[in-house]
Amino acid sequence: MEGKQTGVYLCSGCGIGEALDMDALAEVASKEFKLPVKQSECLCGDAGVKTISDDLENGEVNQVVVGACSPRVMADRFRFGSTQVVRANLREQVVWMQPAGEEDTQMLAADNIRMAATQSGKIAPPTPHEESVESSRVLVVGGGPAGLAAAREASGAGHEVLLVDKADQLGGNARGRTALTPHKPPYRGLQENDIESDVQAVENDNRITVKTGTTVTETSGMPGQYSVTLSGGAQEKVGAIVVATGWRAYDPSNLGHLGYGASPDVVTNVELEGMLSEGGARRRSDGNAPKSVAFIQCAGQRDHNHLPYCSSVCCAVTLKQALQLKKADPETMVYVVYDEMRTPGTAEEFYREAQEQGVIFIKGSVKNVGSDLQVTVDDHLLGEEVPMSGLDMVVLATGMVPNSTDPDQETPEYGAEQLDNDINPESPIKVAGYNNGEPEVPERPGTAPSGGPILNLQYRQGPHLPMLADGFADSHYICFPYETRRTGIYTCGPVRRPMDMAEAREDAAGAALKAVQAIHNASEGAAVHPRSGDLSFPRIGYSACTRCRRCTVECPFGAIDEDDQDYPLVNPTRCRRCGTCMGACPVRTISFDNYSVDMLSSMIKSVEIPDEFDEKPRILVMACENDAYPALDMAGINRAGLSPYVRIVPVRCLGSVSLLCISDALSVGYDGALLLGCKSGDDYQCHFVKGSAMAEERLSKVGETLKSMMLEAERVVQAEASIADSGRLPQVINDFVKEIDDLGPNPFKGF
Repeated sequence: MEGKQTGVYLCSGCGIGEALDMDALAEVASKEFKLPVKQSECLCGDAGVKTISDDLENGEVNQVVVGACSPRVMADRFRFGSTQVVRANLREQVVWMQPAGEEDTQMLAADNIRMAATQSGKIAPPTPHEESVESSRVLVVGGGPAGLAAAREASGAGHEVLLVDKADQLGGNARGRTALTPHKPPYRGLQENDIESDVQAVENDNRITVKTGTTVTETSGMPGQYSVTLSGGAQEKVGAIVVATGWRAYDPSNLGHLGYGASPDVVTNVELEGMLSEGGARRRSDGNAPKSVAFIQCAGQRDHNHLPYCSSVCCAVTLKQALQLKKADPETMVYVVYDEMRTPGTAEEFYREAQEQGVIFIKGSVKNVGSDLQVTVDDHLLGEEVPMSGLDMVVLATGMVPNSTDPDQETPEYGAEQLDNDINPESPIKVAGYNNGEPEVPERPGTAPSGGPILNLQYRQGPHLPMLADGFADSHYICFPYETRRTGIYTCGPVRRPMDMAEAREDAAGAALKAVQAIHNASEGAAVHPRSGDLSFPRIGYSACTRCRRCTVECPFGAIDEDDQDYPLVNPTRCRRCGTCMGACPVRTISFDNYSVDMLSSMIKSVEIPDEFDEKPRILVMACENDAYPALDMAGINRAGLSPYVRIVPVRCLGSVSLLCISDALSVGYDGALLLGCKSGDDYQCHFVKGSAMAEERLSKVGETLKSMMLEAERVVQAEASIADSGRLPQVINDFVKEIDDLGPNPFKGF
């Protein structure tokens, strides 16, 4: 059999046959598209699946259109090797949302068959890129608890590991600590510091190569093919990267209001830890052991003038240090001034132990600390200010700042022509002369790590990993917390979020396994999340490319560079297959084997548009497949009513939607278009991080296009949706249909 031969298979189960004229649906495929059609009472049953399998095996068809339930269900039943299967959603989004036997319901089902049949004719089985994996070795940057754990986990999975640390010895901040907070039953008592055993295990592992006193000076390539240059000039090939560069303490010089600098006996928790590891706490003023110590929690934390976040570990560290002081001298008076003691889970037992040992807890906020160590506390329980005098030492529980940049390097300057749109505008990494057109966001002291990039990425979007406003690596923290916006590069430990050693080790194990997964996917030419396993990648028609650079600038994941002639250069294993580049291209020259602007536009145009006298408007809904589309499916499961005039086209991401699709829809007579995408902003509900934001930016310019077409701007809008919005979305859509009805029919109908 040569060429593409599509077979259409219709299911009448789950109430579909009772609500629709199945023979009429079959005629849509057979007469309009000249495709063979078979019907089944239960297509997902063994007999139905066998019918499809037999036709594929006998060579009658080589591509399948299934008219049945949502593509989000029964995927395993309708998976036939590498055969392309297109699903027409007749159950959740037609018969479960519309009244049975109605003309409009039948028309909706027929249009869904038309769109699926059209889609099948516009796609091809993806051909993966042919570049092979050059290295399956994992690079781990950072030799603290997280880095050591990541190296051991990757080695345990059978991979070679290159562990790089800028320090002269492994262990990081954990080296030299005399005790740890307990993370083993019964979660009481001080736990022995076991960092040395981790170091020994790594150094004795023949799969792990350790390079101390070393930094990364350049990183290029993509998953499976990274080329890394180390200080000293050595070049290494690696398949994936784990960044475990840890943390440093918040700069206490910003805490003058809490007495730091006014008295030598006002110290930070990090400075006290150093004293404890060197034989015990001593007053800097006279060298004597303190007999009365006050710990001040949240010193410069949960404060938008300093660190707006909670470092999560400080409460437990204070408990540990308080118990160490009590253990050294039970007569020592230890006070803890706190707003909230955060000791969830097993740490609660540690909190009880501190109470039992005589540590005194005062709920309040510190107003000021004098040079004489007098602490004025606004006591929340007493409702008045209480002075604390006679103290020998004050300890400030300062927070964690992620080592997302190397403070020993200078931040490189960028030219304004390098529009680094990919880095969060509130990131501490600024682009000279360009900040997304917005006013500069003032830096909070100590929260914006300044310094050179850790990996020195040779990416079009710049050498840094994209960061959040406070310097933590940027990711979709709900669904894919280990991921960064640079495919194949994973952060773990406190560089990702504040955490203690036990958490950091577990976090590192997960990141290492993600790195292994990325290498495996790269070897198959397959995408990582959220379209895991997708073999397609962007193909660029260079003959039409105008070198406008929109695709390189707008790619959320830095997957596209530029060659020496300024043409876009795709790095396939960096690509997440979101299609944002496709939506950005003004000349439609970027496409995927199984997804393209032509496919979307053809599906949109395949719908039957009644003329204006029928009073049956047509509303296009382009719904993100990650949140909006499943929410609509759930609305169908709940039998929510939806306007029968709506035609839903699922898209990978709103970022993939070209405005040309909207103009095509309006030009063929659609009365309005609604774009349903994930929520954008700080929550990063968008699975592709900024696809919804990019769509909104593009849509802000659609008014000019509509004006040129003599159409109202209200005919095209965008709305946000989360996967939990199944109860709300039908009303959003129905309200939009009413607004369009009030505007009247599209004047292009009938042309």
